[in-house]
Amino acid sequence: MIETTVEKDLDIEVMVADASHEVYVDTILDTIEAAAAVRGTGIAKRTHDYVAQKMREGKAIIALAGDEFVGFTYIESWGNKQYVATSGLIVVDKYRHKGVAKRIKEASFTLARLRWPRAKLFSLTSGGAVMKMNTELGYAPVTFAELTDDEAFWRGCEGCVNHDVLVRTGRKYCICTAMLFDPQDPHRAQREARSGNPRGQQ
Repeated sequence: MIETTVEKDLDIEVMVADASHEVYVDTILDTIEAAAAVRGTGIAKRTHDYVAQKMREGKAIIALAGDEFVGFTYIESWGNKQYVATSGLIVVDKYRHKGVAKRIKEASFTLARLRWPRAKLFSLTSGGAVMKMNTELGYAPVTFAELTDDEAFWRGCEGCVNHDVLVRTGRKYCICTAMLFDPQDPHRAQREARSGNPRGQQ
């Protein structure tokens, strides 16, 4: 079970989302789209029903300040549950730079490890902050060939403004950086020991 955490000075609660949080779905989608427009980066499009389903399945993390939406991310399994991706990480502007994104990311990582302990966790991102958080959690940069070959996952990239890059390169390269957490990687423990951030034991 994921324990709810509350940071007293911000009064922000980070928790596993459920059906009661579906009222926030449109706000979540609008926030993700607005953030992508400001950054000028691509983002995979997700529908209301898709995000709501993740909540109903207990595959999403939401952060709230009382009844106010603060942040969100969701997880999904691919390739017969051999791979798991955490996606759609977003924090509302006024709550950024307060450590909220890191708390959401860590909660989603813990949830994914609990539900799919043998799965490889991967991330496609163009954001430096997300790359830093991934590294601290034990992810390592990899080639696209090391990610899932599940066509359903790659179809999710079709709404991204950079999808043409992915197509032109035969799905070998894109604007995003591919990162992977492999629980069976024999070198992972050594990397974590050097970085002082031993993780993945949840």
